[in-house]
Amino acid sequence: MNSTAAGRDDRPRDTGVTVVGAGAITALGPTARDLWEGARRGRVGVRPVQGLPMDGLGTKVGGEVTDPVEPVRGLRGPSRFRERAVELALVAAGEAMAALPGGLVASERFGVVLGTCNAGLLSGRLSAAARGAEPDPLLATLVTPQALAESVGAAFRLRGPVLAVNTACASGANAIGLAADLLRAGRADAVLAGGSDAFSDVVFAGFNSLQSLSPEPAAPYCGERQGLSLGEGSGMVVLVRSEFARAHGLTGLADVAGYGLSADGFHSTAPQPEGKGAARAIASALLRAGVPAERIGYINGHGTGTPKNDPAESNAIALALGAEKAARTPVSSTKSVIGHLLGAAGAAEAIVTAYALAEQTAPPTAGYTTPAPDCPLDYVPGAARPLSTGAALSNNFAFGGANAALVLTRTEDRHRPPVPETDRVVITGVGLLSPAGGTAAEVWSAYADDRAPADWSGGVRVSRVDFDPEPYLTRRERRRMDRLGQLAVAATARAMTDAGFEPGSAGAAALGIVFGTGTGPMEAMERFTVPLLTEGPAAADPSVFPNTVYNQAAGQIAIHLGLRGPTSTLSVGHATGAATLAYAADLLAAGHSDALVCTVTDALTEQVARAYAAVGAASTRAPGAPADGRFTLAEGSVAVVLERRSAALARGARILGEVLGHGMASDASRARLWDARGRGMERAMRTALATAGLAAPEPGVVPAVDEVWLAAAGLAAADRAEAAAVRRLFGSGPVPELYAPKTVLGEPMGVGGALTLALALHRGRAGSRPVLLNSSSLGGSHVSLAVRAGAEDSRTPIHLPTGETR
Repeated sequence: MNSTAAGRDDRPRDTGVTVVGAGAITALGPTARDLWEGARRGRVGVRPVQGLPMDGLGTKVGGEVTDPVEPVRGLRGPSRFRERAVELALVAAGEAMAALPGGLVASERFGVVLGTCNAGLLSGRLSAAARGAEPDPLLATLVTPQALAESVGAAFRLRGPVLAVNTACASGANAIGLAADLLRAGRADAVLAGGSDAFSDVVFAGFNSLQSLSPEPAAPYCGERQGLSLGEGSGMVVLVRSEFARAHGLTGLADVAGYGLSADGFHSTAPQPEGKGAARAIASALLRAGVPAERIGYINGHGTGTPKNDPAESNAIALALGAEKAARTPVSSTKSVIGHLLGAAGAAEAIVTAYALAEQTAPPTAGYTTPAPDCPLDYVPGAARPLSTGAALSNNFAFGGANAALVLTRTEDRHRPPVPETDRVVITGVGLLSPAGGTAAEVWSAYADDRAPADWSGGVRVSRVDFDPEPYLTRRERRRMDRLGQLAVAATARAMTDAGFEPGSAGAAALGIVFGTGTGPMEAMERFTVPLLTEGPAAADPSVFPNTVYNQAAGQIAIHLGLRGPTSTLSVGHATGAATLAYAADLLAAGHSDALVCTVTDALTEQVARAYAAVGAASTRAPGAPADGRFTLAEGSVAVVLERRSAALARGARILGEVLGHGMASDASRARLWDARGRGMERAMRTALATAGLAAPEPGVVPAVDEVWLAAAGLAAADRAEAAAVRRLFGSGPVPELYAPKTVLGEPMGVGGALTLALALHRGRAGSRPVLLNSSSLGGSHVSLAVRAGAEDSRTPIHLPTGETR
């Protein structure tokens, strides 16, 4: 949301977003220019892999980065360990950032959106633990996607929104689209966006178990294709609003005109064969960009080289563009020269697409020799060819049926996407599963009674959900699902029913799903990885591997409940719930969909509990001992149905509340995890109030909000920082009611922000009360939501503290 929620529109009127810096490190070299020149010449960087043992695999080749990976800026973490995924991102980010004069953008207005599939997989840590060695506890701080994003943000001291996108192989494209959204909504003046993923024996073993790897360099779309080639690397871009670029004399490589997202809801690994889901993403991208299909003059295809993906994409292009237009539009695959970079693929391919527009050249599809009957388009065989176009498309499709498409335009053409018709975003349904109960009333009762549903496990105080999945999933359906997916499906089904959407119905098909998880699929990661450490690739279980990607639960929701709308997955540590709700609200406000389910889920494993204890976060005191200033570790799942208000009213939905605005900020320091004075949290709260039209309170003035739901969970240093921020925000004036449910119920990792929303809505059912909901990651990323908690009577105007009415 933005300030349109309060009857004003303070967004920048220039909808253009320009790429003013690009960086890449791939198998073709250590710069973005190396990537483009190699792609333009069809120079294949997929070669025998040197840095990993390849015994027992069906291939020996991959798109390996062989140049030194030596970022100028160091990463935050254990000094004796180098996390390659972070370092690849830092190299690419350094090149992209060099295009922007230092100090041109205030650090508080500079954001980061990083896409990744595997994040810091850290199989070395698991290997050490399996062999009885004691791993460095700080390794756990580099495992999650948000840890990578925060490492990049800290390296460059970027203190705007810091977010990690985890839509598997569509992550890089999704990250660039989200970054463009932040700029168009006025939430930042510049955003560093892209993706990064590194080789690991775990990933090779996984794709090998699916029989997806080609023994030779991949030949996408070719009749003799044998599968995909894995690659590693990073692609990063710096985005600014086009008017900002012009005002400061910045040279644009291309403009990000729009993007589209969709869910197949078909299969955990295979695409919908007819390409219907992918076609919806392409059509949405064209609509958001204001670019008719006829104007698209080049397509950088997903082009993996697998038997099922290439025909499905070809069908999707024909559906979205029309068969005649598709047949005469050149399509090529960057994966043919660098391999599949997984979460970084969309970013690297967007960079190639930008260069293709800037230099009016379509790069070839390397290795394409023989036409395939099921791939009937023009795949630019042989050599590059001239273009004459102002618009291009870049496609990326992922496990779980997550699809993303980007539309890029030439900067010099000054194309401007249409200004979206914004709408207020309301809440119409909630479903939850918590250790304290299955309804908000039960959870509130546990909090109000100071009842902690916790036990001791392995010396760590934990709180787990007592959950029967049978009403939502049959035994057969659960056979290949982990607990994360089961909890997510059940909570989503409850929320849909609460909102009046029948799972599997035509109404459900129009819904999108924005999924969030703080720690991710750790159960599946452990089940898949640990056997590999002793037995090698032969132990890889193809039924488990698809569950190791962070967005797999979103895919399961789409498959089992029939959702086909936009889909994305975020992992922002303990701030995930609030960040996911904020992103979903922005997607709705801008018209990407009429309704979305925002589901946030985390499941506890012994490994996760040990990791929290090792870094000194989770409570490990013995029962009866004094409090140790740490939190009880919990799990759970909360789903919230959000809708454009006009759509909700049109179907007669019950409105439980409204998302009024939000703010995001980062402490971004290499020396510490969070600012002891709480300055990042204060900025997030002030921004949330401002975007909601609720003026920040001044001393002696009645507070703009009735309640503040704190991020506090029992970690003393972090809780003190938030308390200091709240005191400064309200000054000497009256302070609203403060609630800290996680100090009693436990820290449910990424679920906290969504859980506090459910509780605030329960408390506010009888009236209309503006409240603030705070969330913070352990790495210093802060999100604050401004929400009206209370049922809406559409006949009565809502009175705001500013004196306005709606």
